Amino acid sequence: MTIEQYQNTFIQNNFADRIGGSNYGKDTAIYKFEKIKRAKAQAKKDFPDVELIDLGVGEPDEMADAGIVAKLAEEAAKPENRGYADNGIAEFKQAAAHYLNEVFSVEGIDPETEVLHSIGSKPALAMLPSCFINPGDVTIMTVPGYPVMGTHTKYLGGEVYNVELKKENNFLPDLNSIPADIAKRAKLFYLNYPNNPTGASATVEFFTEVVAWAKKHDVVIVHDAPYAALTYDGLKPLSFLSVPGAKDVGVELHSLSKSYNMTGWRIGFIAGNPLVVKAFGDVKDNNDSGQFIAIQKAAAYGLYNPQITEKIAAKYSRRHEMLVAALNELGFQAEKPKGSFFLYVEAPKGIKGGARFQSGEDFSQFLIREKLISSVPWDDAGHFVRFSVTFIASGEEDEKRVISEIKRRLSDVEFEF
Repeated sequence: MTIEQYQNTFIQNNFADRIGGSNYGKDTAIYKFEKIKRAKAQAKKDFPDVELIDLGVGEPDEMADAGIVAKLAEEAAKPENRGYADNGIAEFKQAAAHYLNEVFSVEGIDPETEVLHSIGSKPALAMLPSCFINPGDVTIMTVPGYPVMGTHTKYLGGEVYNVELKKENNFLPDLNSIPADIAKRAKLFYLNYPNNPTGASATVEFFTEVVAWAKKHDVVIVHDAPYAALTYDGLKPLSFLSVPGAKDVGVELHSLSKSYNMTGWRIGFIAGNPLVVKAFGDVKDNNDSGQFIAIQKAAAYGLYNPQITEKIAAKYSRRHEMLVAALNELGFQAEKPKGSFFLYVEAPKGIKGGARFQSGEDFSQFLIREKLISSVPWDDAGHFVRFSVTFIASGEEDEKRVISEIKRRLSDVEFEF
């Protein structure tokens, strides 16, 4: 039977309201990433001989370090590593605590009670609301941003309050803008720095303000930090947990996906407040049986060798500089971020004597359809597009070629801002 035929059976009426109930699957709205996917497919079909330059993908373009891969192979061959990992092995937790101290100067993390592994950050974000959210409770999210924790808050009957990240505030949330009644009902506050998609970095002063705000309003802070070690131009990697009092109010999530080119490996960790970590562990224990022990041991090898990330960061820094220079020569007002591999720029209003762009999505669709350059639009707080410097290129000379080609394709029009 087809999907349409099954929609006329009892199954259609049995779906939970949280995913659409009896109307599940009938919504004709198209998610923006699906629009991008379709536009890319059509562009490839229309111009089969033209290279599609993908600046939209949010994952590294290279393999994990050879030492990490070798460690995986070594550990995968050991029979003692074949079984369930449950809530993780001591070796990985110790490596995580060491990593926080060595890279971020976070002292005093107890690997036994204040660290647990996760199968990447996404599942951790999905599980944390189950620790705290009852119907009517509030999770504060930032927009634009990564929505997973908010989605699961709604699944549990909670509410989401969005705080906009605006250019005039350096893409940091204005804590004073949060209404008193929201702060009173809020249980969780999600932050993410260096930020996806804006590339903005937090400061010690901002995190200090966050800790004071959380203590005042009894709100748990969840800092999602997958890009924390990818910083540039002398900016030292900053952990929320390095700020005095942070462990009293929250936790931080780290992932090896972006900082170690290990997206498909699905490994990360939560660290911080021991009671939050314990609750996460209880929920996690009812969701998964742990990541493969060999992957945890390979990840531990990576955490003890942060120079791997430093090399990756140098590559992204170089690419950022080239892309920013090229865009600014075309009239954009691009500014190299201090962290992450994302470049967030305001979309032009249109083309002189030609098309008008009413949104970031309009501009993004123009780029892929007309120029075969893929990007991600963000219209949550102004009209922006996100470029990623994780495009495919084999070495510095090829990077220069890609950037030169981007500039060439966009040079035949004059953008209006």
